[in-house]
Formats: sequence, structure tokens, C-alpha cells
Amino acid sequence: MPKFEETEEFMLQIDNTLVSLDSAERFFCCDLNSCLGECCIEGDAGAPITEDERREIERILPVIWDDLLPAAQEEIKRSGVAYIDEEGDLVTSIVDGRNCVFTTYGKGGMCHCAIEKACREGKIDFLKPISCHLYPLRLTEYPTFTAVNYHRWKICKCAEILGRSKGIRLYKFLEGPLVRRFGREWYDELCLACEEYLKQYGNSDQQ
Repeated sequence: MPKFEETEEFMLQIDNTLVSLDSAERFFCCDLNSCLGECCIEGDAGAPITEDERREIERILPVIWDDLLPAAQEEIKRSGVAYIDEEGDLVTSIVDGRNCVFTTYGKGGMCHCAIEKACREGKIDFLKPISCHLYPLRLTEYPTFTAVNYHRWKICKCAEILGRSKGIRLYKFLEGPLVRRFGREWYDELCLACEEYLKQYGNSDQQ
């Protein structure tokens, strides 16, 4: 049975994870026509990755190399595909203090991930780092549990508006990446927990 855990805020407890209620309450559906993929270029650090993901990126680098921007190629030659940021996390390298080195641009300035593009074209079998796939959910690992929180910022406001118009909750929109990270059984339990929470506490329509 899902638990509603009273920590610093009310959260959903599933196995050894605590999931923010934003996952149930928030509506969300990426609206790339409005945001143009700005989450790939905004911020002061790259995307968090694991050591296994760094090795995988290094392995597929020759396949995506020609799609990278010249400045990104130079940065990778100089510093590699990843670095340790100020908080001690391993993150993808960036260009000009903000752009992920794997960001490419399409028509109208639309941002694309070179890794994901190659995967969808069937050139590689690695979609992208799990932190990117899960976004706007962010994971924080603690000694005894994993916290799953929603990153709130103005760039994703259009996604909240589109999600509300379509009636898509955040946990439903991110089914694929959540199953990839935690497994189908965990995700099914999350669905039950979200449904039970909304039934008990009302179908919150977060603004």
C-alpha cells in the first residue's frame, strides 16, 4: 500500500524513494514549439551523469562527432565529455558557461540533443543520460533513500499549460524515463500512489 510520508513536505513513499507530490499534482507536457528546448542550454552546469554514462558517451562519441558544434568539439578535446562541478557532481561539459556540448540546433533555433538524435536515427542504442530523460524531475541520492523532486522554473511554464490542456499529469508524461530508472513494478506502484493521493486529497490543479 502506498504511503504518504510527512518529511519536510508531504511526499509519496515507494520502496526506498520519496517522491514529491508535484508528480501527482502538476500537469506537464513538453511544448518544444514554445520553449525550443531551452533546458539544454540554460543553467550554470551540465547534465548530471554517472561514470557508466560517461563511458557510454565516450564510446558513441565518434558517431555523433560531426553533429556537434565546433566550439563543443574543441571543449571536448580540451576537457573531455564531462567534469566535476562545484557541488562535486559529474556533469556533461558545457560551452560558453551554459550550453551542453551535445546541444545542436535545428530550424528556428530549436535545440536538439545530438545523442538522442543519433539514437532515434538508429545509429546508437543509448538514448541519453537518465537525468536528461527524467527532466524536469531531479534525483537526489541519500544514504538510505532517493528523493524525486520537480524542478520548477519559468522555462517549463508552457509545458505546465500544455499538460493541463491535455489533462496529462507529470507522472504520466514521464512514464518512459521513470520505468527506465526504477522499473515497471515501481512505476505501477507510483501510479497507484498518485491515484490514491488525488482521490483522498482532491484533484489539485496546480498553477
